[in-house]
Amino acid sequence: MQTAPKKIVNAWAMYDWANSSYNLVITSTIFPAYWETITGDGNELTPDKIHFLGKEFNNTSLYNYALAFAFLIVAISSPLLSSIADTRGNKKKFMAFFLTLGSFACCGLFFFTKGNLGMGLGLMILACLGFWSSLVFYNSYLPDIAAPEDRDKISAKGFSYGYMGSVILQIICLIFVFFPSITGDENYRNIRISFLLTGIWWFGFAQIPLRILPKPVLQNKPKQALTAGYAELKKVWKQLTTIPILKRFLASFFFYNMAVQTVMLAAALYGKSELQIPTDNLIIAIILIQLVAIPGAIIISKLSNRIGNIKALMVCVIIWIGNCIYGYLLPAHDVYQFYILATAVGFVMGGIQSLSRSTYAKLMPATKDTTSFFSFYDVTEKIAIVIGMFSFGYITDITGSQRNAVLALITFFILGLALLFYTLKAPAKLKSVEKHEFV
Repeated sequence: MQTAPKKIVNAWAMYDWANSSYNLVITSTIFPAYWETITGDGNELTPDKIHFLGKEFNNTSLYNYALAFAFLIVAISSPLLSSIADTRGNKKKFMAFFLTLGSFACCGLFFFTKGNLGMGLGLMILACLGFWSSLVFYNSYLPDIAAPEDRDKISAKGFSYGYMGSVILQIICLIFVFFPSITGDENYRNIRISFLLTGIWWFGFAQIPLRILPKPVLQNKPKQALTAGYAELKKVWKQLTTIPILKRFLASFFFYNMAVQTVMLAAALYGKSELQIPTDNLIIAIILIQLVAIPGAIIISKLSNRIGNIKALMVCVIIWIGNCIYGYLLPAHDVYQFYILATAVGFVMGGIQSLSRSTYAKLMPATKDTTSFFSFYDVTEKIAIVIGMFSFGYITDITGSQRNAVLALITFFILGLALLFYTLKAPAKLKSVEKHEFV
Protein backbone atom coordinates (compact mmCIF):
# COMPACT_ATOMS: atom_id res chain seq x y z
CA MET A 1 0.00 0.00 0.00
CA GLN A 2 1.15 3.52 -0.82
CA THR A 3 0.41 6.65 1.17
CA ALA A 4 -2.26 8.87 -0.37
CA PRO A 5 -1.30 12.15 -2.08
CA LYS A 6 -0.43 15.12 0.11
CA LYS A 7 -3.76 16.80 -0.67
CA ILE A 8 -5.71 13.90 0.85
CA VAL A 9 -3.41 13.61 3.87
CA ASN A 10 -3.73 17.34 4.59
CA ALA A 11 -7.51 17.13 4.19
CA TRP A 12 -7.63 14.30 6.72
CA ALA A 13 -5.54 16.30 9.20
CA MET A 14 -7.87 19.27 8.77
CA TYR A 15 -10.60 17.42 10.65
CA ASP A 16 -8.36 17.55 13.72
CA TRP A 17 -8.03 21.28 13.08
CA ALA A 18 -11.84 21.48 12.95
CA ASN A 19 -12.94 19.33 15.89
CA SER A 20 -10.24 20.21 18.43
CA SER A 21 -12.06 23.50 18.94
CA TYR A 22 -14.72 21.52 20.84
CA ASN A 23 -12.17 19.89 23.11
CA LEU A 24 -10.56 23.17 24.13
CA VAL A 25 -13.47 25.64 24.24
CA ILE A 26 -16.37 23.39 25.31
CA THR A 27 -14.68 20.66 27.32
CA SER A 28 -11.74 22.43 28.92
CA THR A 29 -12.09 26.18 29.22
CA ILE A 30 -14.93 28.56 28.48
CA PHE A 31 -18.02 26.36 28.76
CA PRO A 32 -17.19 24.83 32.20
CA ALA A 33 -16.50 28.33 33.53
CA TYR A 34 -19.78 29.57 32.02
CA TRP A 35 -21.67 26.63 33.56
CA GLU A 36 -20.32 27.44 37.00
CA THR A 37 -21.19 31.11 36.56
CA ILE A 38 -24.83 30.69 35.58
CA THR A 39 -25.61 27.79 37.95
CA GLY A 40 -23.79 29.19 41.00
CA ASP A 41 -25.25 31.55 43.60
CA GLY A 42 -22.24 33.85 43.63
CA ASN A 43 -21.46 33.09 47.27
CA GLU A 44 -18.34 30.99 47.71
CA LEU A 45 -19.30 30.16 51.32
CA THR A 46 -22.46 28.28 50.33
CA PRO A 47 -22.84 25.17 48.14
CA ASP A 48 -24.25 25.76 44.67
CA LYS A 49 -27.44 23.71 44.38
CA ILE A 50 -29.76 23.44 41.40
CA HIS A 51 -33.03 21.58 40.82
CA PHE A 52 -33.37 19.29 37.84
CA LEU A 53 -35.96 16.58 37.13
CA GLY A 54 -37.43 17.02 40.58
CA LYS A 55 -34.16 16.44 42.41
CA GLU A 56 -31.60 18.77 43.97
CA PHE A 57 -28.02 18.46 42.72
CA ASN A 58 -24.74 20.13 43.37
CA ASN A 59 -24.19 22.11 40.16
CA THR A 60 -20.80 20.53 39.40
CA SER A 61 -22.16 17.05 40.17
CA LEU A 62 -24.94 17.43 37.63
CA TYR A 63 -22.38 18.53 35.04
CA ASN A 64 -20.27 15.43 35.77
CA TYR A 65 -23.31 13.14 35.66
CA ALA A 66 -24.25 14.49 32.23
CA LEU A 67 -20.77 13.84 30.86
CA ALA A 68 -20.74 10.35 32.40
CA PHE A 69 -24.05 9.59 30.67
CA ALA A 70 -22.69 10.81 27.33
CA PHE A 71 -19.56 8.66 27.63
CA LEU A 72 -21.68 5.65 28.60
CA ILE A 73 -23.56 5.96 25.32
CA VAL A 74 -20.24 6.32 23.47
CA ALA A 75 -18.82 3.22 25.20
CA ILE A 76 -21.87 1.14 24.27
CA SER A 77 -22.07 2.35 20.69
CA SER A 78 -18.33 2.47 19.92
CA PRO A 79 -18.00 -1.21 18.88
CA LEU A 80 -21.05 -0.88 16.64
CA LEU A 81 -19.70 2.29 15.03
CA SER A 82 -16.25 0.70 14.59
CA SER A 83 -17.88 -2.28 12.92
CA ILE A 84 -19.84 -0.03 10.57
CA ALA A 85 -16.62 1.79 9.69
CA ASP A 86 -14.98 -1.54 8.79
CA THR A 87 -17.85 -3.25 6.98
CA ARG A 88 -19.75 -0.52 5.16
CA GLY A 89 -18.52 1.75 2.42
CA ASN A 90 -20.34 4.86 3.69
CA LYS A 91 -18.38 5.86 6.79
CA LYS A 92 -17.94 9.36 5.39
CA LYS A 93 -21.71 9.83 5.68
CA PHE A 94 -21.67 8.65 9.30
CA MET A 95 -18.75 10.97 10.03
CA ALA A 96 -20.68 13.84 8.44
CA PHE A 97 -23.78 13.04 10.51
CA PHE A 98 -21.99 13.00 13.86
CA LEU A 99 -19.85 16.07 13.21
CA THR A 100 -22.98 17.93 12.12
CA LEU A 101 -24.75 16.77 15.29
CA GLY A 102 -21.87 17.92 17.48
CA SER A 103 -21.18 21.23 15.77
CA PHE A 104 -24.86 22.21 15.64
CA ALA A 105 -25.17 21.33 19.34
CA CYS A 106 -22.28 23.70 20.05
CA CYS A 107 -24.05 26.43 18.10
CA GLY A 108 -27.22 25.72 20.06
CA LEU A 109 -25.38 26.37 23.32
CA PHE A 110 -25.45 30.05 22.34
CA PHE A 111 -29.09 29.99 23.50
CA PHE A 112 -28.28 28.29 26.81
CA THR A 113 -29.10 30.66 29.67
CA LYS A 114 -30.29 30.33 33.28
CA GLY A 115 -33.88 29.72 32.24
CA ASN A 116 -33.29 26.61 30.11
CA LEU A 117 -31.02 24.27 32.05
CA GLY A 118 -32.47 21.12 30.46
CA MET A 119 -31.76 22.40 26.97
CA GLY A 120 -28.19 23.24 27.93
CA LEU A 121 -27.54 19.79 29.39
CA GLY A 122 -29.09 18.09 26.37
CA LEU A 123 -26.98 20.09 23.94
CA MET A 124 -23.85 19.44 25.99
CA ILE A 125 -24.51 15.67 25.79
CA LEU A 126 -25.20 15.83 22.04
CA ALA A 127 -22.01 17.78 21.42
CA CYS A 128 -20.02 15.16 23.34
CA LEU A 129 -21.67 12.32 21.41
CA GLY A 130 -21.04 14.05 18.09
CA PHE A 131 -17.38 14.67 18.86
CA TRP A 132 -16.42 11.21 20.09
CA SER A 133 -18.56 9.29 17.59
CA SER A 134 -17.22 11.23 14.61
CA LEU A 135 -13.69 10.35 15.77
CA VAL A 136 -14.45 6.65 15.27
CA PHE A 137 -14.88 7.20 11.55
CA TYR A 138 -12.14 9.81 11.31
CA ASN A 139 -9.59 7.48 12.91
CA SER A 140 -10.66 4.59 10.69
CA TYR A 141 -9.54 6.60 7.64
CA LEU A 142 -5.88 6.53 8.74
CA PRO A 143 -5.15 2.97 7.48
CA ASP A 144 -6.91 3.88 4.21
CA ILE A 145 -4.70 6.87 3.41
CA ALA A 146 -1.34 6.02 5.03
CA ALA A 147 1.13 3.22 4.47
CA PRO A 148 2.13 1.46 7.71
CA GLU A 149 5.52 3.19 7.82
CA ASP A 150 3.86 6.64 7.50
CA ARG A 151 1.02 6.26 10.00
CA ASP A 152 2.88 7.58 13.04
CA LYS A 153 3.99 10.66 11.13
CA ILE A 154 0.57 11.37 9.62
CA SER A 155 -1.19 10.75 12.93
CA ALA A 156 1.16 13.26 14.57
CA LYS A 157 0.38 15.71 11.78
CA GLY A 158 -3.30 15.52 12.64
CA PHE A 159 -2.47 16.16 16.29
CA SER A 160 -0.39 19.23 15.44
CA TYR A 161 -3.14 20.59 13.17
CA GLY A 162 -5.63 20.13 16.00
CA TYR A 163 -3.43 21.92 18.48
CA MET A 164 -2.85 24.90 16.18
CA GLY A 165 -6.48 25.19 15.15
CA SER A 166 -7.89 25.00 18.66
CA VAL A 167 -5.45 27.57 20.02
CA ILE A 168 -6.25 30.01 17.20
CA LEU A 169 -9.98 29.72 17.87
CA GLN A 170 -9.40 29.98 21.61
CA ILE A 171 -7.61 33.30 21.10
CA ILE A 172 -10.51 34.55 18.97
CA CYS A 173 -12.98 33.49 21.67
CA LEU A 174 -10.96 35.19 24.38
CA ILE A 175 -11.50 38.50 22.61
CA PHE A 176 -15.20 38.16 23.37
CA VAL A 177 -14.66 36.80 26.88
CA PHE A 178 -12.21 39.47 28.03
CA PHE A 179 -13.74 42.40 26.17
CA PRO A 180 -17.49 42.23 26.77
CA SER A 181 -17.95 45.79 25.55
CA ILE A 182 -17.78 44.35 22.03
CA THR A 183 -21.29 42.96 22.51
CA GLY A 184 -22.51 44.99 25.48
CA ASP A 185 -24.91 42.41 26.93
CA GLU A 186 -25.24 41.61 30.62
CA ASN A 187 -26.69 38.16 29.84
CA TYR A 188 -23.23 36.73 29.05
CA ARG A 189 -23.82 36.94 25.32
CA ASN A 190 -20.15 37.79 24.87
CA ILE A 191 -19.23 34.39 26.34
CA ARG A 192 -21.99 32.50 24.53
CA ILE A 193 -20.67 33.76 21.21
CA SER A 194 -17.69 31.45 21.85
CA PHE A 195 -19.99 28.42 21.65
CA LEU A 196 -21.46 29.66 18.40
CA LEU A 197 -17.99 30.26 16.93
CA THR A 198 -16.89 26.78 18.01
CA GLY A 199 -19.75 25.12 16.16
CA ILE A 200 -19.21 27.22 13.04
CA TRP A 201 -15.45 26.54 13.10
CA TRP A 202 -15.97 22.79 13.57
CA PHE A 203 -18.61 22.43 10.86
CA GLY A 204 -16.97 24.82 8.41
CA PHE A 205 -13.46 23.36 8.38
CA ALA A 206 -14.87 19.80 8.45
CA GLN A 207 -16.20 20.36 4.94
CA ILE A 208 -12.62 20.13 3.64
CA PRO A 209 -12.09 16.45 4.59
CA LEU A 210 -15.69 15.61 3.70
CA ARG A 211 -15.11 16.85 0.14
CA ILE A 212 -11.59 15.55 -0.42
CA LEU A 213 -11.31 12.24 1.46
CA PRO A 214 -11.81 9.25 -0.88
CA LYS A 215 -14.83 7.03 -0.84
CA PRO A 216 -14.15 4.12 1.55
CA VAL A 217 -13.78 0.58 0.25
CA LEU A 218 -16.42 -1.94 1.29
CA GLN A 219 -14.57 -4.68 3.18
CA ASN A 220 -17.24 -7.13 4.35
CA LYS A 221 -20.90 -7.83 3.88
CA PRO A 222 -23.03 -5.05 5.36
CA LYS A 223 -25.27 -7.50 7.24
CA GLN A 224 -22.36 -8.29 9.57
CA ALA A 225 -22.06 -4.72 10.80
CA LEU A 226 -24.54 -4.93 13.68
CA THR A 227 -22.79 -7.82 15.43
CA ALA A 228 -19.21 -7.90 14.18
CA GLY A 229 -17.87 -5.21 16.52
CA TYR A 230 -19.18 -6.86 19.70
CA ALA A 231 -18.06 -10.30 18.48
CA GLU A 232 -14.54 -8.95 17.97
CA LEU A 233 -14.47 -7.54 21.51
CA LYS A 234 -15.44 -10.97 22.86
CA LYS A 235 -12.65 -12.56 20.85
CA VAL A 236 -10.09 -10.07 22.19
CA TRP A 237 -11.28 -10.73 25.76
CA LYS A 238 -10.66 -14.46 25.32
CA GLN A 239 -7.17 -13.77 23.98
CA LEU A 240 -6.37 -11.58 26.98
CA THR A 241 -6.76 -14.55 29.31
CA THR A 242 -3.76 -16.15 27.61
CA ILE A 243 -1.54 -13.02 27.85
CA PRO A 244 -1.04 -12.23 31.56
CA ILE A 245 1.09 -9.11 31.07
CA LEU A 246 -1.42 -7.50 28.71
CA LYS A 247 -4.34 -8.39 30.96
CA ARG A 248 -2.58 -6.90 33.98
CA PHE A 249 -1.58 -3.78 32.10
CA LEU A 250 -5.16 -3.18 30.93
CA ALA A 251 -6.38 -3.53 34.52
CA SER A 252 -3.85 -0.93 35.68
CA PHE A 253 -4.72 1.32 32.73
CA PHE A 254 -8.39 1.08 33.63
CA PHE A 255 -7.82 2.54 37.10
CA TYR A 256 -5.15 5.18 36.54
CA ASN A 257 -6.78 6.36 33.30
CA MET A 258 -10.09 6.62 35.17
CA ALA A 259 -8.44 9.24 37.35
CA VAL A 260 -6.47 10.95 34.55
CA GLN A 261 -9.51 11.49 32.34
CA THR A 262 -11.64 12.68 35.26
CA VAL A 263 -9.01 15.26 36.17
CA MET A 264 -8.92 16.51 32.57
CA LEU A 265 -12.70 16.77 32.35
CA ALA A 266 -13.33 18.18 35.84
CA ALA A 267 -10.30 20.44 36.24
CA ALA A 268 -11.95 23.60 34.95
CA LEU A 269 -14.96 23.29 37.27
CA TYR A 270 -12.73 22.42 40.20
CA GLY A 271 -10.64 25.52 39.60
CA LYS A 272 -13.66 27.75 39.09
CA SER A 273 -16.01 26.59 41.86
CA GLU A 274 -13.79 25.00 44.50
CA LEU A 275 -10.65 27.12 44.20
CA GLN A 276 -12.43 30.31 43.10
CA ILE A 277 -9.98 30.96 40.28
CA PRO A 278 -11.16 33.81 38.00
CA THR A 279 -12.20 32.77 34.50
CA ASP A 280 -9.36 34.58 32.73
CA ASN A 281 -6.74 32.95 34.98
CA LEU A 282 -8.46 29.60 34.54
CA ILE A 283 -8.25 29.82 30.76
CA ILE A 284 -4.59 30.82 30.94
CA ALA A 285 -3.93 27.76 33.11
CA ILE A 286 -5.67 25.42 30.64
CA ILE A 287 -3.63 26.83 27.76
CA LEU A 288 -0.51 26.44 29.91
CA ILE A 289 -1.38 22.77 30.37
CA GLN A 290 -1.49 22.29 26.61
CA LEU A 291 1.80 24.07 26.06
CA VAL A 292 3.59 21.95 28.68
CA ALA A 293 2.00 18.68 27.53
CA ILE A 294 4.05 18.43 24.32
CA PRO A 295 7.57 18.71 25.85
CA GLY A 296 6.33 16.58 28.74
CA ALA A 297 5.37 13.79 26.35
CA ILE A 298 8.80 13.97 24.70
CA ILE A 299 10.66 13.83 28.03
CA ILE A 300 8.55 10.93 29.31
CA SER A 301 9.11 9.09 26.03
CA LYS A 302 12.88 9.43 26.52
CA LEU A 303 12.49 8.26 30.10
CA SER A 304 10.70 5.12 28.89
CA ASN A 305 13.65 4.38 26.59
CA ARG A 306 15.97 4.46 29.60
CA ILE A 307 13.97 2.59 32.24
CA GLY A 308 11.20 0.83 30.28
CA ASN A 309 7.55 1.65 29.59
CA ILE A 310 5.97 0.18 32.71
CA LYS A 311 8.44 1.81 35.08
CA ALA A 312 8.05 5.14 33.26
CA LEU A 313 4.28 4.84 33.65
CA MET A 314 4.77 4.18 37.35
CA VAL A 315 6.78 7.41 37.60
CA CYS A 316 3.94 9.26 35.82
CA VAL A 317 1.30 7.84 38.18
CA ILE A 318 3.38 8.81 41.22
CA ILE A 319 3.58 12.39 39.89
CA TRP A 320 -0.19 12.32 39.31
CA ILE A 321 -0.74 11.24 42.92
CA GLY A 322 1.42 14.18 44.03
CA ASN A 323 -0.61 16.51 41.81
CA CYS A 324 -3.88 15.33 43.34
CA ILE A 325 -2.57 15.80 46.87
CA TYR A 326 -1.34 19.28 45.92
CA GLY A 327 -4.69 20.09 44.33
CA TYR A 328 -6.55 18.83 47.40
CA LEU A 329 -4.49 21.07 49.71
CA LEU A 330 -4.36 24.09 47.39
CA PRO A 331 -6.00 27.11 49.04
CA ALA A 332 -8.76 29.00 47.26
CA HIS A 333 -7.94 32.17 45.30
CA ASP A 334 -4.24 31.28 44.97
CA VAL A 335 -3.76 31.85 41.24
CA TYR A 336 0.00 31.34 41.17
CA GLN A 337 -0.10 28.02 42.95
CA PHE A 338 -2.85 27.00 40.53
CA TYR A 339 -0.49 27.82 37.66
CA ILE A 340 2.16 25.60 39.27
CA LEU A 341 -0.38 22.79 39.54
CA ALA A 342 -1.42 23.30 35.91
CA THR A 343 2.23 23.05 34.81
CA ALA A 344 2.71 19.81 36.75
CA VAL A 345 -0.52 18.34 35.34
CA GLY A 346 0.39 19.34 31.79
CA PHE A 347 3.81 17.74 32.11
CA VAL A 348 2.39 14.25 32.74
CA MET A 349 -0.92 14.62 30.90
CA GLY A 350 0.37 14.13 27.37
CA GLY A 351 3.08 11.71 28.43
CA ILE A 352 0.88 9.22 30.25
CA GLN A 353 -1.65 9.13 27.40
CA SER A 354 0.87 8.62 24.61
CA LEU A 355 2.94 6.15 26.63
CA SER A 356 -0.14 4.14 27.60
CA ARG A 357 -1.15 3.76 23.95
CA SER A 358 2.35 2.81 22.78
CA THR A 359 2.76 0.34 25.67
CA TYR A 360 -0.51 -1.34 24.75
CA ALA A 361 0.59 -1.59 21.12
CA LYS A 362 3.93 -3.10 22.21
CA LEU A 363 2.31 -5.67 24.48
CA MET A 364 -0.24 -6.79 21.89
CA PRO A 365 0.39 -10.19 20.31
CA ALA A 366 1.57 -10.35 16.71
CA THR A 367 -1.71 -9.98 14.85
CA LYS A 368 -3.29 -8.29 11.87
CA ASP A 369 -6.43 -7.71 13.93
CA THR A 370 -5.19 -4.43 15.43
CA THR A 371 -8.55 -2.68 14.96
CA SER A 372 -10.28 -5.09 17.32
CA PHE A 373 -7.57 -4.76 19.97
CA PHE A 374 -7.71 -0.97 19.86
CA SER A 375 -11.50 -1.03 19.90
CA PHE A 376 -11.22 -2.98 23.16
CA TYR A 377 -8.73 -0.39 24.43
CA ASP A 378 -11.14 2.41 23.48
CA VAL A 379 -14.10 0.80 25.23
CA THR A 380 -11.95 0.23 28.35
CA GLU A 381 -11.05 3.91 28.32
CA LYS A 382 -14.63 5.12 27.93
CA ILE A 383 -16.04 2.87 30.67
CA ALA A 384 -13.29 4.15 32.97
CA ILE A 385 -14.35 7.73 32.19
CA VAL A 386 -17.99 6.90 33.00
CA ILE A 387 -17.07 5.47 36.41
CA GLY A 388 -14.59 8.27 37.15
CA MET A 389 -16.96 11.11 36.28
CA PHE A 390 -19.90 9.50 38.10
CA SER A 391 -17.78 8.91 41.21
CA PHE A 392 -16.48 12.46 41.17
CA GLY A 393 -19.99 13.85 40.83
CA TYR A 394 -21.54 11.53 43.40
CA ILE A 395 -18.94 12.23 46.08
CA THR A 396 -19.24 15.94 45.44
CA ASP A 397 -23.02 15.67 45.70
CA ILE A 398 -23.13 13.82 49.02
CA THR A 399 -20.28 15.72 50.70
CA GLY A 400 -20.76 19.16 49.14
CA SER A 401 -17.07 19.48 48.30
CA GLN A 402 -15.05 18.57 45.21
CA ARG A 403 -11.98 18.27 47.41
CA ASN A 404 -13.38 15.05 48.84
CA ALA A 405 -13.89 13.75 45.30
CA VAL A 406 -10.19 14.37 44.62
CA LEU A 407 -9.42 11.84 47.38
CA ALA A 408 -11.26 9.21 45.33
CA LEU A 409 -9.04 10.02 42.36
CA ILE A 410 -5.98 9.45 44.52
CA THR A 411 -7.40 6.01 45.37
CA PHE A 412 -7.80 5.18 41.67
CA PHE A 413 -4.20 6.23 41.00
CA ILE A 414 -2.91 4.09 43.88
CA LEU A 415 -4.80 1.06 42.55
CA GLY A 416 -3.37 1.70 39.08
CA LEU A 417 0.14 2.00 40.52
CA ALA A 418 -0.22 -1.27 42.42
CA LEU A 419 -1.41 -3.04 39.28
CA LEU A 420 1.49 -1.61 37.28
CA PHE A 421 3.84 -3.13 39.85
CA TYR A 422 1.91 -6.40 39.46
CA THR A 423 2.39 -6.10 35.69
CA LEU A 424 6.16 -6.04 36.19
CA LYS A 425 5.93 -9.53 37.66
CA ALA A 426 4.10 -11.01 34.67
CA PRO A 427 5.91 -13.25 32.15
CA ALA A 428 6.52 -11.53 28.81
CA LYS A 429 7.15 -13.41 25.58
CA LEU A 430 5.54 -11.20 22.99
CA LYS A 431 6.61 -10.64 19.39
CA SER A 432 10.41 -10.42 19.35
CA VAL A 433 10.49 -7.83 22.12
CA GLU A 434 12.53 -8.64 25.20
CA LYS A 435 11.03 -7.95 28.59
CA HIS A 436 13.56 -5.27 29.58
CA GLU A 437 12.55 -3.16 26.59
CA PHE A 438 9.14 -2.34 28.03
CA VAL A 439 9.31 -3.06 31.73
